[in-house]
Amino acid sequence: MFFILGPCVIESEDHAVRMAARIKRICAGLKVDFFFKASFDKANRTSLGSYRGPGITEGLRILKVVQFETGVKVTSDIHEPWQADAAAEVLDLIQIPALLSRQTDLITAAARTGKPINLKKGQFMAPEDMLGAIGKCLAEGNKKLILTERGTTFGYHNLVVDMRSIPIMKGLGFPVVIDATHAVQKPSAGNGKSTGEPEFIATLARAAVAAGADGVFLEVHDDPAKAKSDGANSLPLGELGPLLMQLKRIRESLCEQ
Repeated sequence: MFFILGPCVIESEDHAVRMAARIKRICAGLKVDFFFKASFDKANRTSLGSYRGPGITEGLRILKVVQFETGVKVTSDIHEPWQADAAAEVLDLIQIPALLSRQTDLITAAARTGKPINLKKGQFMAPEDMLGAIGKCLAEGNKKLILTERGTTFGYHNLVVDMRSIPIMKGLGFPVVIDATHAVQKPSAGNGKSTGEPEFIATLARAAVAAGADGVFLEVHDDPAKAKSDGANSLPLGELGPLLMQLKRIRESLCEQ
């Protein structure tokens, strides 16, 4: 089992390096593997006035510093095809956002880089519909894929996670991740921004691992109340270690059966 962990967005070089170092210490103590995740640009914010990040040039520079200073693997999301090649020069894993999971040009540009791709399932898609996104990558010769479940739209401002999607997507032949923090998001429910129910993060993460998830995606912040993006659905850093320990034990119990 592996993890994708970090703040929603790059807030500063100092914050990114500190968070990566602290998460690395936690994961090293538990002997688990992880990618450090922080977006260089959040191009799909609800409001024009919401913080988007430092942009691709500065953001990739910061992620390169994170790699050098801490030795961790890094991932971020791209939103336009022209970003793929530049991102591939730095990122160890390229993420395709859920809202863009049907964007053919974006997916094929990412796949052509040859880098591992994390395809996030759209909130509007059935799990078996991910075959389309998979096919676009395979057509470019890229088989290094991860599929991520992050909830399905259930009426306005609400998402639900159907745990059946875990074994269904695993049946497509690639590792499956649960994004347990975006899954508790309440999109655009906070008067121009998204809110969330972080008290259910651990519940969804544990349930998904028990259902067979190969990895867990958690947006983690040292002070969620002051986070510049997605603080309302982020896991406090202080809760990360105990949760990872629980998830590791659940996974090990399944492997023993």
